Amino acid sequence: MGSLVQLVKPDTEPDLEDAELVRAFCRGEAWAARAIWSRHAPMVFRVVERTLGPSGDAEDLTQEVFLSTFTKLRGLRDVEALRSFIYSIAVRTLKWELRRRRVRRILHLFPSGQLPEVPVRAADSESRQLLTRFYGLLDQLSANERAAFVLRHMEGFKLEEVAERMGVSLATVKRLVSRASQKVSALVEADRELSLHFSVREGFHARG
Repeated sequence: MGSLVQLVKPDTEPDLEDAELVRAFCRGEAWAARAIWSRHAPMVFRVVERTLGPSGDAEDLTQEVFLSTFTKLRGLRDVEALRSFIYSIAVRTLKWELRRRRVRRILHLFPSGQLPEVPVRAADSESRQLLTRFYGLLDQLSANERAAFVLRHMEGFKLEEVAERMGVSLATVKRLVSRASQKVSALVEADRELSLHFSVREGFHARG
């Protein structure tokens, strides 16, 4: 994350509301893009990393999200809604990436059909291995199910907020979250080590 946040210096830009940053960007003021990146890139990086897991692609996807953001920003009608606008673009980008990865697995670009192993330090090897296995389970969800699951259970958004960021109805989000939670619960329970790990904390399937 270090190289990501070093691309801009937050203290060098005016401390303005999002709406004014959007207006400044639309006026062609170059500093506004840097300020928007500085304020919202950590949020995007977090949700990308939580959705994709320890794959090492979070920085590239974050930059892709902001490339799309700056391309479309002049068309934003509600300048007060910059954060939601960026989040919506992040979710669409993630769904496209998840579908692309699923196609790659179907085509057997990795011999085992699994994500490649991630190098880990000895001190956190066990937890990182569990994390990698958990994301392997998430790979069995559809792109929409996975996005809904992450936004609800890992980002902690309310169902209404998930619906807004995914651009779907509340009823659709409820179905996606319920279906994804049931699938993940069943997959975790079938994995002894993961089941023991999650048994000591609040179950995500309890938060519909």
